[in-house]
Amino acid sequence: MTAKRVPPAQLAPQLRDAITRLNRRVRQARPVGDLTVTQLSALTSLKLAGALTPRELADIERVQPPTMTKIVAKLEDRGLVRRTPHPTDGRQVILAATEGGQAVLEQFERARNSWLAERLAALTEEERDTLQRAAEILQGIARA
Repeated sequence: MTAKRVPPAQLAPQLRDAITRLNRRVRQARPVGDLTVTQLSALTSLKLAGALTPRELADIERVQPPTMTKIVAKLEDRGLVRRTPHPTDGRQVILAATEGGQAVLEQFERARNSWLAERLAALTEEERDTLQRAAEILQGIARA
């Protein structure tokens, strides 16, 4: 099967839409639990950053600080996030994912990977090879 070549301006919205839809579907594939997508996103940002102030986390997540305060409070109540004093600013705190928070993220990641692996297993070897090459290209685009 040969794909019809389309100009970049025409390919861009098709590709963006496909990536968006796949990302949305992968995010929905998660273990049963009561964490919201927003809480998961904040927890993931903490895991990736190691530690952040509440303001930094709000900026990364693109929410207002009062909204982040509520999100962090719920994560902290569940033992998924801990606060420690800021090393240089006594008015600030540092937020970090706890071991329990990291374990929850790993559980979600396993569920998402499992969902996607099942779909990939249903494809032909040629289709999987194409997707592997596409993944490499997309990673390059993301780094640019």
